Amino acid sequence: FVFCFFSDFTEMMRALGYPRLISLENFHAPNFMLVAEVLLWLVKRYEPQTDIPPDVETEQDRVFFIKAVAQFMATKAHIKLNTKKLYQADGYAVKELLKVTSVLYSAMNTKGVERTDVSEEDSSKFKFDLGSKIADLKAARQLASEITSKGASLYDLLGKEVELREARTESIARPLEINEAEKMMKIAIDCVLEQVQKTKDMLSNVALDEANLEAKIEKRKLELERSQKRLQTLQSVRPAFMDEYEKIEEQLQKQYSSYLEKFRNLTYLEQLLDDHRRTEQEMFE
Repeated sequence: FVFCFFSDFTEMMRALGYPRLISLENFHAPNFMLVAEVLLWLVKRYEPQTDIPPDVETEQDRVFFIKAVAQFMATKAHIKLNTKKLYQADGYAVKELLKVTSVLYSAMNTKGVERTDVSEEDSSKFKFDLGSKIADLKAARQLASEITSKGASLYDLLGKEVELREARTESIARPLEINEAEKMMKIAIDCVLEQVQKTKDMLSNVALDEANLEAKIEKRKLELERSQKRLQTLQSVRPAFMDEYEKIEEQLQKQYSSYLEKFRNLTYLEQLLDDHRRTEQEMFE
């Protein structure tokens, strides 16, 4: 099952410039460290600026690492990975790793990079940032949709040009009436004055709100000062029965030391007794 995908996987990893060799024997048994190393390398190859914690020492760290990589690939590259197979870190994980390597390998071929002649020195210099290309693709799609909508609107407007041409020619040919123009100017001036008044009202409300907030802030400052003074007073007062508490605590410390000494002696004597019984049993046998 693994061999069907493994040859393609090793060839693609070699072409992408992975610094170490991968053999089929590495996946005969679960090898989570190798899988984590390959995943982290592929993620950095896909987007060098990504920040995924590489800690895989404990079980919780490994689960978090696999989830972070799967979420990154799903959101950035739209690649759905099987987290259970990746966590197994055996031959079944190769098929999941192949999903990511295939995307990077096809992208590298699109850029015209020769996969057979890539050395370790050249691969270290090769940088492929697919994240920026995806952003450019999204921007191109958005521009294409905007161009389509603008073209449809322009087509509709051009279709109305025959009707609008006559109305436009008639309006241009009609002489300008002073009374009508004066009426329209008055309406426009009234609208502007109304907007100015609304703006002034909003500014006055802002000043009132600012005054209220300053009053509340001053009140809170006074409450804070009173609370700090009360805290200092409570800290300076010695609680009742504190002397008795310290004396009892000192006695408890002595009793605990005595208990530890007796416990160690008892353990030692029990060990001697066990050794003595074992010796007698051996002599009896």
